[in-house]
Amino acid sequence: MQRISRQSELRHLFGRAGFGATPADLNEAARHPTRRAIRGLFKDSESYQPLTILNADEYVDKPTLKGLFKDGTLDREMLKERIRLNTQKIRDLNILWVDRMAAGSGALREKMALFWHGHFACRVNNPLFMQQYANTIRQNALGTFSDLLMAVSKEPAMLQFLNNQQNRKNAPNENFAREVMELFTLGRGNYGEHDIKEAARAFTGWGFGPDGRFMFRANQHDDGPKTLFGQTGSFAGEDVVNMLIANRATARFITQKIYRFFVSDTEDKDRIEQLSDRFYKNKYDIADLMETIFSADWFYDPANIGAHIKSPVELLAGMRHTLGVTFSAPQPQVFVQRTLGQILFYPPNVAGWPGGKNWIDSSSLLFRMKLPEYVFKAAEVNIRPKDEADVNAQQLARKGNNQFQTTVDWTSFENAFADVRDADLPDALAAYLLPWPLTAEQKTLVTNRTKTGARSEQIKSLTTTLMSLPEYQLC
Repeated sequence: MQRISRQSELRHLFGRAGFGATPADLNEAARHPTRRAIRGLFKDSESYQPLTILNADEYVDKPTLKGLFKDGTLDREMLKERIRLNTQKIRDLNILWVDRMAAGSGALREKMALFWHGHFACRVNNPLFMQQYANTIRQNALGTFSDLLMAVSKEPAMLQFLNNQQNRKNAPNENFAREVMELFTLGRGNYGEHDIKEAARAFTGWGFGPDGRFMFRANQHDDGPKTLFGQTGSFAGEDVVNMLIANRATARFITQKIYRFFVSDTEDKDRIEQLSDRFYKNKYDIADLMETIFSADWFYDPANIGAHIKSPVELLAGMRHTLGVTFSAPQPQVFVQRTLGQILFYPPNVAGWPGGKNWIDSSSLLFRMKLPEYVFKAAEVNIRPKDEADVNAQQLARKGNNQFQTTVDWTSFENAFADVRDADLPDALAAYLLPWPLTAEQKTLVTNRTKTGARSEQIKSLTTTLMSLPEYQLC
């Protein structure tokens, strides 16, 4: 198997297992074997710190909730204000998470959580529920899939999104039961309609209170006998989750999705089968599966380099981390997400974002390539965001969100190239920013667009130009 350069190998690792790397990150990692860099990523993600924008007591204010009604009639103006405040809080949660991704610390945990956010896609306009959901996928991101599945299945955000609050005996709602099989575990073709109906009965009574706590409402649970996957018993929701985990199809389905996200859209069925067998035998240990992937020689195969199109959030967080970019206001970051089609906590549907080539069309590619210029030059953007069906997501794009005011830590970035000759700067910078070396044509293009003058200005101009190439969209 052809090997890539050590620098390319490390850049690939940091790009896939996190949100890219600063030159200092790569220079430090290059002093040690790649295995040590891999272990370092896991060690750096051992600790977990929750995202906190509010607490339950702060949010669940019963007098305020009752105040939405006057003489038994809903006060629509107060309701609108409540919705506006909820949307603002979810925006704050969005930005707090992007900040955490861009910080670099615990990057592997945050990258895995971003993957799980797309897998367990969920959106409700309740900031407390979404905060708890986000922290559940982040806390369990590198644990076991069995624990993660059970925890997410009991999250009020998920139960509300998939209508299980309305799932009662004598009137079962099949929505949650269907999606947990089709999208979260087994995948299509590995269950029948009868299994869905019986699982829905098992999940009756699963709900939540206004304080964001899971509730099992025994009086609404169907405790009669049920037959699922050929087994009969008075099954409850936990039993169904355990049956799904016991089914090898779940290990295969999850491994396949992880492979497509972290390795390549072009599947290698033998590798996926081997990985899924290990995943199943190791009791769905996510960290073990990811370390096995990152340690494999085939992970660094040239065919896998640059094979992943960065999602909008990966692009934004990666750019911020690489150059130490901070925004003076939250709205422009939401504007970037909305314009490119991925707003955290607003997936398009329960299937999540399709990803891959779906991230790119003519308008989004133009904005992606102009983004470095907007960010580094604190420019105003005159591009219309993509249409968004969710009315709450539309509220995020109000006036002022396209005026970029940023600070860039150019000094730290430039210091990494202090010993590089001016003539070698294009190639040296490209080695950190792009998946492949510059071609002769690209080098000519980049050089012609570079400002002459002080070295600092040359580096800024070269960096902006390189990050504006289509290749920067890949990792």
